Amino acid sequence: MNKRTILLTGGGTAGHVSLNQALIPELKNLDYNVEYIGSKDGIENELIADAFPEVKYHAISSGKLRRYFSMKNFTDPFRVGAGLMQALNIIRKTKPAAIFSKGGFVSVPVAMAGKVMSIPVIIHESDVTPGLANKIAMPFADHIFTVFKETLKYVPVEKSTCTGSVIRSELMDGSAAKGKEICSFDNDMPVLMIMGGSQGSAVINEAIRTNLAELLTQFNIIHLCGKGNFDEALRNTPNYCQFEYVTDELSHLLHMTDFVVSRAGSNSIFEFLALKKPMLLIPLSKLKSRGDQLLNAELFHRQGFAHVIEEEDLTPDSFMKAIVQLRANEELLVENMISAEPPKTAYEMAKLVATHTKKR
Repeated sequence: MNKRTILLTGGGTAGHVSLNQALIPELKNLDYNVEYIGSKDGIENELIADAFPEVKYHAISSGKLRRYFSMKNFTDPFRVGAGLMQALNIIRKTKPAAIFSKGGFVSVPVAMAGKVMSIPVIIHESDVTPGLANKIAMPFADHIFTVFKETLKYVPVEKSTCTGSVIRSELMDGSAAKGKEICSFDNDMPVLMIMGGSQGSAVINEAIRTNLAELLTQFNIIHLCGKGNFDEALRNTPNYCQFEYVTDELSHLLHMTDFVVSRAGSNSIFEFLALKKPMLLIPLSKLKSRGDQLLNAELFHRQGFAHVIEEEDLTPDSFMKAIVQLRANEELLVENMISAEPPKTAYEMAKLVATHTKKR
C-alpha cells in the first residue's frame, strides 16, 4: 500500500520552519510521505534542502502581507493568486491526507487551496497573538494548535487546542564537550550566547561588540550575529566565537551555554526554557513588528523565566547592567524554569497532527 502524504508549509523566517524540521522525521516514522511547499527564495528552501534532501520541495509564488503602504501591495495579490493556482496543482498531484501550516506569507495560498480541495488544513500558532498570515488562513483551517493558553482568546476556540511548546528531540541530545570543541574555548569561564534571529539584530550586535572587551573578562561568548553581519576584524578574538547562523551545531552550543541573550521568538525562548538557560530577552520593537515578541517576553518575565529589556531602552550601559542582574538571579530563574510544564516532543506533536488527517 502506498504511503499517505502530508504536505508541510511555512516560511519567511527560521521560526516558521523549525517545527516543520522537527516533525519531518517523526511523520516519516509514522509511515507518512512528507513533502514541503515553500517559496522559491525564502529561507525555508535552504533549510529544508540542507537537512532533508529526500523531502520533495515545491516552490510557489508568494506575496508579502504588509501592514504599511507600499506599491507592492497592489501587485502582491497577483502573486498570491499565482501561488494559489500552483498549490492547487500540487495538491491534485500529491493527494495529501493533510496540510500542516506553520505560518508565514507562503502558507496563505496553500491553506486556501487545501480548503478548496477538501483537504484537512492544520495550523500551528506559536506566538501569543496570531500573525497576519495565520489570521488570514484560519477561516480555511480545520484545526488550530497553539503554544500559549492565552492564544485561545484570539482564535476560534471550537476548533483549537493548546498543546504547549514542542521541542526537537535532537536539541536535548546536544553535547557541551562538542560545543566547546566547536568554539575552541580553552578556559572555564561561563558561556554567554547571543542570538539576534536568523537575520541578525543590529542593535543587539552593537551592544555586544561595544562591550566586548569587558564581557570577555567575564564570559566566553558565542555570537550568532545573523547573515551578513560577521565581523572579520574580530575573527581571531580569543574566547569570542561568531557565526552568521547555525543549524546542526546549535544543540551542542546551547548545552555548553550558561546564559542567553536573545530576541523573544516563541520557538527559541521555549528551547531555552526546556534547557533551563537563564535568559535576557530583547524583544523586537513594536515599531518594527506587530508586537508579538513583546507579549512573549512579558509572559516569560511574569512567570519568572526571563529578564527583559526593551529595544528602545537598550544602550551599552543598560545592557551591561542587565547582564549583571541576570547573573545575580541565575539560581532563582533556573528554579522557576524547573517547575515549568514540560514541553511536548516532536513525536507527540506528529501523532496529534496525524489524528486530523483525512480518512482513507
